[in-house]
Amino acid sequence: MDQQLLKNRIDSAAGRIPADCVIKNGKVVDVFNGEIFEADIAIHEGYFVGIGSYEGKEIIDAEGKYISPSFIDGHVHIESSMVLPHEYAKILLQHGVTCAIADPHEIANVTGTAGIEFMFKQSENLPFDFYFMLPSSVPATRFESSGAEIDSVDLLPLYKNPRVLGLAEVMNSHSVLHAEEDMVQKLLHAQKQQKKIDGHGAGLDATGINVYRAAGISTDHECTAEAEARERLRKGMYLMIREGTVAKDLRNLISVVTERNSRRCLFVTDDRHLDDIISQGSIDHNVRLAISCGISPVTAIQMASLNVAECFGLGERGAISPGYKADFLILDHLEDIKIHSVYKDGKLVNAVNEASDSFRTPTVPEALTNTVHYPDIEHTDFQIKMKSHTANIIEIIPNSLITKHAVEEIDVNANGEFTVSIVKDQLKLAVINRHHRHKQIGLGIIKGLQMTDGAIATTVAHDSHNLIIAGTNDDDMILASKEIKKMQGGLAVVCGGRVLSSLPLPIAGLMCSLSYQETETALHQLNQALKSLQSSSHFNAFLTLSFLSLPVIPEIKLTDQGLFLVSAFQHIPIDASFPAEQAELVL
Repeated sequence: MDQQLLKNRIDSAAGRIPADCVIKNGKVVDVFNGEIFEADIAIHEGYFVGIGSYEGKEIIDAEGKYISPSFIDGHVHIESSMVLPHEYAKILLQHGVTCAIADPHEIANVTGTAGIEFMFKQSENLPFDFYFMLPSSVPATRFESSGAEIDSVDLLPLYKNPRVLGLAEVMNSHSVLHAEEDMVQKLLHAQKQQKKIDGHGAGLDATGINVYRAAGISTDHECTAEAEARERLRKGMYLMIREGTVAKDLRNLISVVTERNSRRCLFVTDDRHLDDIISQGSIDHNVRLAISCGISPVTAIQMASLNVAECFGLGERGAISPGYKADFLILDHLEDIKIHSVYKDGKLVNAVNEASDSFRTPTVPEALTNTVHYPDIEHTDFQIKMKSHTANIIEIIPNSLITKHAVEEIDVNANGEFTVSIVKDQLKLAVINRHHRHKQIGLGIIKGLQMTDGAIATTVAHDSHNLIIAGTNDDDMILASKEIKKMQGGLAVVCGGRVLSSLPLPIAGLMCSLSYQETETALHQLNQALKSLQSSSHFNAFLTLSFLSLPVIPEIKLTDQGLFLVSAFQHIPIDASFPAEQAELVL
């Protein structure tokens, strides 16, 4: 801020010059004291400058409505929306979110630092504030093949970007627990620059949390149970309460929040798909859900605004107070967070859900649109040879990232190969390396998808984003692999030798250049096609599929290198006639 701007702000606050805008007749949500009061709100040059009695060049009559700070998403992967940042911002603004802390590790796993720089560029100069945490684990583990590897030296120059707030979710807990050199360097670089370090403590016990805190890691969004949440809070972590598309943890955790600890709790979405944001909301959905679970509206709003800002050192955001950025909402109702209008930097950007048009057309480097490479897939590539009739199986838990390690009897044909059983709900699962042009395929058996026919495939496969396919038969799985390669990434539903529906995601196999409205229409068509294959409507098989290759989430996953038991932190054979501890001897 230059001298004249500061002088203008002081003069406006003192009433010597009129404010640009004054809001009258509104009920102010005070996130500092947990109260609601009535007063004029003066705004000058994009900042709140006074609360009391003011006159301005423009008067906004709030007509008794509530004036709330706008919302901040404390941890999100933009790529999971499948649209580019400028389209993503349009949707979030409609839901009262004016700022997001993004981790671009999805695109980084495909295209390295070029992908990170791309996300920086695409999120500039928007009526929305995007901040970033730098990906800490590319790849997430050494037990999978990603399109890039990013070490501490690669990350260091990126801290020069003023919108970089720190090091993103440290998900390679093994490297932290064993103080591996490059991970220690990443942690040190962040600490030396006084940056934040986000955690990813899935499955960590109390000792593991001690290690994370000792390493300077101060947040976690992977809690799924009260005991885990209490342990993080007790150790001084910020508790990120996640309500995403697959991982829905808020109802399980919200009872942990009290008047004594609420200031250490905040909301995140992590991975939330476009259609869910449009239909249900983003952080506003978290706030509404928390209120429905008994949290007071002012506390829920505080968790979605001031708490996030303070966690990440964004001192000018998160409250309606002099000296803070004038990012706020006018709410018709407090209990259900019904948004009347959204203001960013004191300017109206969204009135009655009509998004602003002040967004630019993106340009995409060619290197980011040619990322899907693997040889043609054949029937023999999907053969699962067995020495017994007992298999290690991935059993899904609907609406959870966590899976169960099941050991079950399977059907085996005369050639000693696993055969799919619709009755037992045992299907084939394949993860195909799509980065390195050679054929490398991990095979497994999946239970719980409840598909009765066909195959589904996607290159949205966290976090290395190889091609993952689940199917009831090899022919449809092969056709799905062909469709994905033709599109250079995306999602496909195949049945009976036909592609029923598909959505191309040619930008790193993760995003498209379509508008969010066009993308929503395509997702709707995909989901309709999926319904013809899936007997259950309680969860979306695509969303579940996309996390089955993430080897840092318990209990068992599949990478392009094979079946992976997270607790043992090693690959294991599909054949369960060998104990897991002997896995290295038989692989």
